[in-house]
Amino acid sequence: MLLQDIIPTIQLAIGPVILISGIGLLLLSMTNRFGRVVDRTRQLTRELRSSAPEYRETILGQLPILLKRAGIIRVSIALATVSVLMAALLIVVLFASTGLQLETPLLVTGLFITCMSCLIASLVLLVVDINLSLRALKLEVHALVGREPGKADDTKQ
Repeated sequence: MLLQDIIPTIQLAIGPVILISGIGLLLLSMTNRFGRVVDRTRQLTRELRSSAPEYRETILGQLPILLKRAGIIRVSIALATVSVLMAALLIVVLFASTGLQLETPLLVTGLFITCMSCLIASLVLLVVDINLSLRALKLEVHALVGREPGKADDTKQ
């Protein structure tokens, strides 16, 4: 096998390599969000033990949301990780196909579609997590301001 036979494969593999790098940055962001959720949950459970009764309801409202967020982020991280694994496997298959002179278009297509599907699902779950975090924030603001979240203040200035 000559170097000139491998060059097109290297060119094909550049896309998945860049994809792995981008997903790596997403994974960093997701693991940071997961850590923040865990830290916030621990903070609220400590506050729950020593809080005033009127604030306990707000904390108890936020804890299930945080638990749900942690689960969603965990699945999102898992899907992003599977996406990276599929991209890495795609690179291996590209080079193995070139080296062994095999035709594997269906395998390459399947790996790429799986990679993208997992990435899309991971990003959708990330948006779901962001919406849930907004819901928890509204609960906290409502507890401090004393009115329903999203409703305008009825007092005129």
